[in-house]
Amino acid sequence: MKLAILGGGGFRVPLVYGALLGDRAEGRVTDVVLHDLDAARLDAVTRVLAEQAAGVPDAPAVTATTDLDEALRGADFVFSAIRVGGLEGRAADERVALAEGVLGQETVGAGGIAYGLRTVPVAVDIARRVARLAPDAWVINFTNPAGLVTEAMSRHLGNRVIGICDSPVGLGRRVARVLGGNPDEAFIDYVGLNHLGWLRGLRIGGRDELPRLLADPALLGSFEEGRLFGTDWLQSLGSIPNEYLHYYYFNREAVRAYQEAEQTRGAFLRDQQARFYAEMRRTDAPALKTWDATRAEREATYMAENREVAGAGERAEQDLESGGYEQVALALMRAVARDERATLILNVRNGTTLSALDAEAVIEVPCSVDANGAHPMAVSPLPGDATGLVCAVKAVEREVLAAADSGSSATAVKAFALHPLVDSVAVARRLVDGYREVHPGLAYLR
Repeated sequence: MKLAILGGGGFRVPLVYGALLGDRAEGRVTDVVLHDLDAARLDAVTRVLAEQAAGVPDAPAVTATTDLDEALRGADFVFSAIRVGGLEGRAADERVALAEGVLGQETVGAGGIAYGLRTVPVAVDIARRVARLAPDAWVINFTNPAGLVTEAMSRHLGNRVIGICDSPVGLGRRVARVLGGNPDEAFIDYVGLNHLGWLRGLRIGGRDELPRLLADPALLGSFEEGRLFGTDWLQSLGSIPNEYLHYYYFNREAVRAYQEAEQTRGAFLRDQQARFYAEMRRTDAPALKTWDATRAEREATYMAENREVAGAGERAEQDLESGGYEQVALALMRAVARDERATLILNVRNGTTLSALDAEAVIEVPCSVDANGAHPMAVSPLPGDATGLVCAVKAVEREVLAAADSGSSATAVKAFALHPLVDSVAVARRLVDGYREVHPGLAYLR
């Protein structure tokens, strides 16, 4: 099978390739094509993959290209992990928003809207090309904002595009371990939108163990989300929120921490990765070792500002493990290609799953996956507070899609102004002006 990785010069590509190296079953991926607009980044990542594959029999062959159509032709799966505007664009998103006193995080609030406005047109072009050049391919979307981008692509690819994220899986695995269960055997009852969801139950051996966790403050405060949100708030909610909900529940504190930080997250990653790719221009640089050291620093500093707000301290060693989006992607490909049925938390069209949203809305829920794709599982309704937040953010996503389709700056202003974390129409107007000034890719907004 052929896998095309879009954003193939991206820093996290070796995680995906590493997962493929561990797949020895019949029908596995045999050919990987990396696509990126930056040939130097492609060369750096290709070197890392070559060292990963050293000594591994029958490792998937790797080729690289800057020609998108060439990468897509004949693909069985397309993994999309592009970053329109690069990390410089992410840093600019943060800078413009924070200057207006609102959040600039890449998937939440003003920063997420700005990122979506410049990413959706590119994602739609990719979807159209896939439909033309590889109509039987399945698209696995990891491009942020993942739910919004998946919904944009689904208008052209239907259910053949599926979004993935490691946040819900990482949360579920941490909770399962705290409860003494096997994370690989626990069922995670999780519902919401991408980066806006709640773990409402965790069944081990058919029994929901979440009430036991919520009733034990010491146990509840022993893992990352407990330290981040505080045990009292989690007990009040009666659920465990995705870590990104910290930006909503503690917004003033998060904005202040970002404003006072020596460097925003996007600026840190921009500089860190610039050092990595610069080092990789040296032909004698140990590619895999250099990449691994950079990745370890990246994981250790994740959401540092939020942990500072909560007084949560440094990340505990057991919390450094992500949900393993590369393993989710591999499990998804296996289930579709081999009809190996799996249950995974994915971003898919709602259908009738959440009655508060329409059928085309992309949501993040447990899905049963087989050769026919991903099928959202029935879930109980969200409580009123969560329903209100989900509906408000989905309405914003729809305005972003409408602005990207029409090029209307007035619609873009509406998207910003309707977001729960942007508190003024005047601020929304200044945000649109500010983002157009720093992002040439937003010149289409008139």
